[in-house]
Amino acid sequence: MDFLLECIGFPPSVTEDEIVALARERGEPTPWRGSADDHRMLPLGGGLQVRADRDTARGYWTLAPFYDVPHRLRLSVETVVRPPESPHDALLTGWAAPPPPWSEETEPGAYRLSAWISDARRLGRRVEAGRVLAVSVAGFALTVDRITPPERLPGEREPEASTTADIRPIGGAGSPGGCCDVSLRVQMVRRIANEVTGEPVEMVVCAAPERPLVLFLSRWQLERDGLPAPRAGSWIEGTFLISGRLSGGLQPARPRP
Repeated sequence: MDFLLECIGFPPSVTEDEIVALARERGEPTPWRGSADDHRMLPLGGGLQVRADRDTARGYWTLAPFYDVPHRLRLSVETVVRPPESPHDALLTGWAAPPPPWSEETEPGAYRLSAWISDARRLGRRVEAGRVLAVSVAGFALTVDRITPPERLPGEREPEASTTADIRPIGGAGSPGGCCDVSLRVQMVRRIANEVTGEPVEMVVCAAPERPLVLFLSRWQLERDGLPAPRAGSWIEGTFLISGRLSGGLQPARPRP
């Protein structure tokens, strides 16, 4: 079982073949992804989805978690990578929350972000560096290293977690695209039910510059690693796959100084 799918309420006992069968039987066409026979989304309730895509050349299916984030984040694009094996996706890297064109700020943005966009066909053939896109993205846990409780017990040491939001793309040769290391404070935790499995899913809303970042964690991974469930005020540190969709039209590139 893919541990990313645990983040949206599929327990380890459920096989990927079972999920593919459900997506083909009960799923819906996925916008901007191509043929409905090869690209299906299975709504799970509360904005959660699992997406199934078939590689027509090789004949196998891949599954990915998805959450329809309601808010937008501005992203000033540095690079766009369109993998030939997945032409409907694009890997965007750039600066989140860039200053507006009239601003006198010198920083290019609040933090760098790397994210997969599932509706790459909306981008057109070419995207200029510096073009500002509106994206709606969420993070799905690859690993969770630490969850620091919101309060300390008597005599407990000061937590070592960062005191400011920290989001950094994983770089270097061979690093997976669209993955970021994060250290964020939890604002709120909302419970969503996976209507297919009946399992609860915790949507963790974390404080981040300009817009909150929504994260999903596998409760089974937390249990295996002896980590507590996140609560408002907790700090989360770990590595997350960041993915979503375009949520706004292309805007003119910011004039270069």
